[in-house]
Amino acid sequence: MTRLNPEKLKVYYLPGVKPESPLFPRRYTLTHSDVTGNLYLTVGPDYNLKQINGWYTRLMRDEVLAEWRNSDDGPALHVHCHVSGGFVIGRASWRYKIFRREMPLVLQAIRYGDKALFAANPELDQSRIWVHFHASQLRYNKTKLWGKPADYTI
Repeated sequence: MTRLNPEKLKVYYLPGVKPESPLFPRRYTLTHSDVTGNLYLTVGPDYNLKQINGWYTRLMRDEVLAEWRNSDDGPALHVHCHVSGGFVIGRASWRYKIFRREMPLVLQAIRYGDKALFAANPELDQSRIWVHFHASQLRYNKTKLWGKPADYTI
């Protein structure tokens, strides 16, 4: 498993959220640079569309989007990955494998990057994480339980 290097994580908060609150709405936009290896996490009441609107990001579609949702079991973190459909680089099987392999790093980035939220709300560390793989092929279009945020502390 790839381990998060905190020095490579850049975190930005959009207007409408603070490091400790609110939980709803709270959305994450995570991108990376293949050149520097930096990860860019934006936390806001909405996804940071400006962050994913560049031609390279639209072509690669390797961003990860996540949000907190309330359910009967309490808050849950829902993570979204674009595996296939539309104009995107790479076969679905290859992209699915990469997203699965890198998911622990993604979850470490969210957990570490938004650590003030977890410190202010320690019960969130026991919330469920649901990862949604979005694909036009049924075998890759899945939702999987991926543990809890406490599993991804560094």
